[in-house]
Amino acid sequence: MSKRHGGGLVIAGVLLALTLGAQAKETVKVGFIGPLTGGVSVNGLGGRNSADLAVRLRNADTKAKYEYELVVLDDECKPNVAVQQATKMAADKDLIAAATHYCSSTAIATVDTYHKFGLPVVVWGAVLPDITYRNKYPEIHRVNGTMINQNQTNADLLTRLGYKIFAVIHDTTDYGKGHNQYFSEALGKDGGKILGTFGVTADQQDFTAELTQIKSLDPQVIYFGGLTPIGVRVRAQMDKLGITAVFDGTSGIVSDAYIQGLGPLAEGTLAFREGAPTEKLPGGKSFLEKYEAQHYDNPPEAYGAFAFAAMDLILDTVEHVGPDRKAVRDALGDVKDRDSIVGKITFDDHGQNTVPLITKYVVQDGKWTLWEDSDYATGKRKLPGQK
Repeated sequence: MSKRHGGGLVIAGVLLALTLGAQAKETVKVGFIGPLTGGVSVNGLGGRNSADLAVRLRNADTKAKYEYELVVLDDECKPNVAVQQATKMAADKDLIAAATHYCSSTAIATVDTYHKFGLPVVVWGAVLPDITYRNKYPEIHRVNGTMINQNQTNADLLTRLGYKIFAVIHDTTDYGKGHNQYFSEALGKDGGKILGTFGVTADQQDFTAELTQIKSLDPQVIYFGGLTPIGVRVRAQMDKLGITAVFDGTSGIVSDAYIQGLGPLAEGTLAFREGAPTEKLPGGKSFLEKYEAQHYDNPPEAYGAFAFAAMDLILDTVEHVGPDRKAVRDALGDVKDRDSIVGKITFDDHGQNTVPLITKYVVQDGKWTLWEDSDYATGKRKLPGQK
């Protein structure tokens, strides 16, 4: 009887040790910043949920060395707010690294802050090249691509379809100005001509003056460099003024909100985004299934997979080198051919991942459809003026 009692004590002791061991995991804080309110909040919420999913999955992994706490801040897609939030996050010495920013205007505004405080970040959605290439800050990395290849692909497709005459509307943020620059350069090389370029503010409501001038120029295509809220307004007001030109956008309008905001008027809109559609990414199907299982209130949107990949890379790095900012920064700088749900990740000497694939989209029957799979590509349907 005493032997049985003693055996019970041994078992209880082992269980207690295991329990205490499980409870003894060090908690490590990691961050996420994106636009959780405002006109592009659907993208920020999808990104936040995707980063949260990466943390949830890691915390459920019994092999993980640490327990992770996700700190989430809203940059509102406003540079001044973003700097405040970046400063708040970076000043927290217990926070080791962060996945940051959908909007290029906020991402470029905050790079100096992250460098000053030594906080390593992985950008998950912003596409302005200067974010990684203006400086050579070791704290700044980016898993998604830039707008350069996006606009080269855009100009190539449109000119191959026979379009030669363009007008440009872009917002006057760094994001819009960057798209205008790189599209104009690419289009010039492909033989296209821009008859007029119009800068508009990010909160502008009425585009009658700009669109009236554009109508008089009679372009075949209106290229739009901006985000969903303005894109919806411009496209709707084009219709009111009887402008039938092709509406050609950037990755900034690739969201369900664009189609929901326009209904049937969205049909035939073109847009381009780096990387494959989520469902066709190497880990896309598994990501979408796990995302759905969490019952988030919002879909991941176009850049959710990149937010997941950014956070997952951060967690992998902390697991490997420990919760130390400098060690994480240096390890991120050495990332080469790292598997992720968006494909292999390799950072160049500026922290930029190379994402060679650019996906062409067209809105068909209320959905963003791969150009190659669309009726417009086969000729069953025609864009305005398409040959």
